[in-house]
Amino acid sequence: MAQNEFWQGNKAIAMGAIAAGCRFFGGYPITPSTEIMETMSEELPKLGGKFMQMEDEIGGIASAIGASIAGKKTMTASSGPGISLKQELLGYAYIAEIPIVLANVQRGGPSTGLPTKISQADVMQAKWGPNGDHGTIAYAPCSIQDCYEITIKAFNSAERYRQPVIILADEVLGHMREKITIPDPSSYTIVDRKKPTASPDEFVPYRADENGVPPMAAFGDGYRWHVTGLTTNEWGFPTNEAPDIDLKANRILTKINRFRDDIVEYTEDYMEDAEVAVFSYGSVYRSALRAIRVLREEGVKVGHFRPITLWPFPDKEIAELSKKVKTIIVPELNAGQMVLEVERAAAGRCEVIGKSLINGELYKPAEIMSFIKEVA
Repeated sequence: MAQNEFWQGNKAIAMGAIAAGCRFFGGYPITPSTEIMETMSEELPKLGGKFMQMEDEIGGIASAIGASIAGKKTMTASSGPGISLKQELLGYAYIAEIPIVLANVQRGGPSTGLPTKISQADVMQAKWGPNGDHGTIAYAPCSIQDCYEITIKAFNSAERYRQPVIILADEVLGHMREKITIPDPSSYTIVDRKKPTASPDEFVPYRADENGVPPMAAFGDGYRWHVTGLTTNEWGFPTNEAPDIDLKANRILTKINRFRDDIVEYTEDYMEDAEVAVFSYGSVYRSALRAIRVLREEGVKVGHFRPITLWPFPDKEIAELSKKVKTIIVPELNAGQMVLEVERAAAGRCEVIGKSLINGELYKPAEIMSFIKEVA
């Protein structure tokens, strides 16, 4: 049965991971994500899972990749410079097609920056952090309830598409507490990676199925396959052959592009008659929605578009939105990262105004109200 709790966002992420079937966590403590690690250290052993505090952030993601290859659902978490340290091995997981979930509880930067202050400045790092081309899936929760439910989505996507998936939380979400309803497990779907049906002698490790994703055998299951950060052929061995390279490079992109409409999620509020739209995500959504509710009571025709998936970006949906409103306002806690994507998708059909805040504070509803009043 569903039950109510009063949880911190970081705990909700950890418990959502466990509900999704995560049984291994490898990481390193760093503000403001440490409570994810602490919760995992307490809860995983109760379920026969494994928790490892590694010597650094690189070891944290390396251990998660290794445990995933061994057949477990795995997770790592970090913030700020710890996320930067994980990028090389995150790229390894993309090219080797290893499902893991990475939670990034964003803080101010660059470098050590603002360890205890909020930021949304890692959204482009989530998309382009590792070198090379790859298909990115990144979710942005906006509440403690979201932290739990989106973590389950992240694991399902990692398992379904056999790749890393990123949760882009932020310091306010990580540390705030509010009521959360833990849903009955029968009310949501849990996805597990597809296992090979071929015999070990017939198994081709990176031969994709009809959905463009290769089944994944676990080390120890009797199947042999080679894992490397080099570009490989279907057998998992390094290749310099252009057809093999083209096949691999395009497949790790198209398996996301092909199912883009299944992955992209968003919500709209008060958009039926809106002439102005606010585009915001994460904790900023909470301030924006409060501002919009107040202004709607005053007769201002303003609505809200919230991307749940930041990557893939909801460009088709923003294109449709831009045909209906005269202005889109994008308040975000960075120097203007996602506003560029909104401008690209709107393609000049309406005005797009970016508003940046990079002082470590969260927007107040009154500040967003003033932005809306300037153009309404």
